[in-house]
Amino acid sequence: MSARDLLLGVDFGSGGCKVTLIDTAGHLAGESSVEYRTWYEHPGWAEQEPGDWYEAMCAALARVRASGVDFGRIAALAFDGSTHNAVLLDGAMKPLRRTIMWTDQRSTAECAELEAEYGERIYATAYQHPTPTWTLPQLRWLSKHEPEVLRRTRHILFVKDYVRYLVTGVAVTDHIEAQGTLFYDMKKRAWSEELAALAGISVEVLPQLVNPVDRVGEVTAEAAGRTGIPAGTPVICGSSDSAAEDYGAGAIEPGDAIVKLATAGNVNVMTSEAHPHPQTLTYSHIVPGMWYTVSATNAAAVCQRWFRDLFCEVEKIQAEKLGIKSFELMDRLAEASPAGANGIFFHPYLQGERCPYWDSSLRGSFIGLGMGSSRGDMLRALLEGVAFSLRDCRRLIDELELPMKRIFLIGGGARSRIWSEIVCNVMNVPVELPSPGDASFGTALLAGTGVGIYPDCRSAVRACLAISRRIEPDPALSAKYAERFETYRAVHDALAPIYRGMK
Repeated sequence: MSARDLLLGVDFGSGGCKVTLIDTAGHLAGESSVEYRTWYEHPGWAEQEPGDWYEAMCAALARVRASGVDFGRIAALAFDGSTHNAVLLDGAMKPLRRTIMWTDQRSTAECAELEAEYGERIYATAYQHPTPTWTLPQLRWLSKHEPEVLRRTRHILFVKDYVRYLVTGVAVTDHIEAQGTLFYDMKKRAWSEELAALAGISVEVLPQLVNPVDRVGEVTAEAAGRTGIPAGTPVICGSSDSAAEDYGAGAIEPGDAIVKLATAGNVNVMTSEAHPHPQTLTYSHIVPGMWYTVSATNAAAVCQRWFRDLFCEVEKIQAEKLGIKSFELMDRLAEASPAGANGIFFHPYLQGERCPYWDSSLRGSFIGLGMGSSRGDMLRALLEGVAFSLRDCRRLIDELELPMKRIFLIGGGARSRIWSEIVCNVMNVPVELPSPGDASFGTALLAGTGVGIYPDCRSAVRACLAISRRIEPDPALSAKYAERFETYRAVHDALAPIYRGMK
């Protein structure tokens, strides 16, 4: 019988599934990731097929097994996922439609209605104002445009919870995930019947609430056949990807902060109490009693993926031949362009924008192109533009006067040396890169805590997390980027009214 000394974290991000296996000291035993498709069938829409998440997980797990990892050693597993995304299920627990994703912007009109009629009540109860990110306005849109779907809905789960249901047969969610819906009463720590009614649903269709480290079931025989994980393996609930990655990056004390370069981008600061603000997001932390404030941009690393798929077919072919990722070759092109990208600016509003503008009409742009501009200049501008967008997010944190004592840089984009250095210089603060420090790592630690391998959540991080690199800002580059950031903001201010007037 194999020793049960491995912990599995399964992360469902906005663009793909990543699985991470660690031993109880935090050492990596295996990892893999598989992308899944997002449908953009109408301007501003973003949907995913729920079945794709499970298939991506199974494919990622198969790759790890093929590398020689013995799944008989798995002591427990847990899940995390992008939040706000409702999986609408019939009485047989079958999805009724594709899931509307948090980047979807179709519910702008519903948000305006909710804000005008119920905005203060929603904010007082859920600590957030309605924007297209949240589940409530998404379902309110469905109640108008696809009412039959809501009439047939008997259960609602969320991304990680739906896949975990397929693995265990148990349908629950955690309190932090629930906070991403606008159906949750922050003070009562319960579903709000009043807010659910605004979406045309009853709280009876919403799942039972548990804590992130609660044991919620075990791997069924059927799921064992698909995943290779032995039947009976304990399954811990987990939480949202944002909560898991903040926790897994080591941000476990008030004043710790993370800057995230993933599909989307975040600037999050940890606090000892809630600090609701109309332009930020407010969530409770994995560590009981703590909170975190989120200032978030809709598009970060997804911009690089978008550019790759449109303009970098040559690099994709070369990378496949070399056995490397195409992003490495794209970084080489960007490195050939100087700081400032020879005068080009990029605004990453490919799906509208959240913080600090909350403007779904914004669109992406390259500004300053000339006959001498190269793809390398455009790639450099893209990396800088995302960094500027994150700096824009930080302005809200600064205005709230929330201390940022220590900054961790996380996400797939943080693996890029040039992008990490650009972010450090744009922010003009030292940053630390945790290892592994991503959501799936944090979720693996939740699995270990849930079965008692670690006495509590903080102890798990302290026992397992390492810092792989520390970057100091270059004063000259930081000064240059400070000037360019003001131009970046001026371009936004000039274009925003034009975008709002476009049909």
